[in-house]
Amino acid sequence: MTRTFRVERFRPALRDDFDRLHSDENDAGWCHCVAWWVPTWDGWSERTADENARLRESICERGEYDGLLAFDGAEPVGWCQLGRRDRLEKLTQQLELEPDPDVWAVTCFLVAPGARGRGVARRLLQAAIETARAEGARRLEGYPRREGSDPGALWTGPAALFAEVGFASIGAAGPRLVVSRDLV
Repeated sequence: MTRTFRVERFRPALRDDFDRLHSDENDAGWCHCVAWWVPTWDGWSERTADENARLRESICERGEYDGLLAFDGAEPVGWCQLGRRDRLEKLTQQLELEPDPDVWAVTCFLVAPGARGRGVARRLLQAAIETARAEGARRLEGYPRREGSDPGALWTGPAALFAEVGFASIGAAGPRLVVSRDLV
């Protein structure tokens, strides 16, 4: 049964909730959702949790509250990174995407282990569509791994999830599909 989860735009008042979700308890205490913010994949696996936490802190300090949090009651159970696509230089270069200030991107998902399989990621993606549209995006993209990928590599979301809510494949780059949905 799919539950209804409350989804909120990430903002300063939700920093503690973000940190509680991005914790070792949820097998997510290392990344802090900064993978697309570093300039290159070179050295990514050698970064420490503290380095990633400091980068996340600097992203927030400059006003980049780049996502949505899902809650089951007061408990944060899911995260979806969302924002203007072109702000993530590594993403646009790696996938060879032409600059377009009207395109937003859904780049990462995290669902707490105890909440998986309950519709959290679907609700986050639906909220991402609504949020991007309300904030003026003309198109929303996602970058799921091709089907058959290692389940542990699905942090950008499974392709089937995007297809379920109206995204269509517009290309591919390496192991990733580029999927898109018009919002106008």
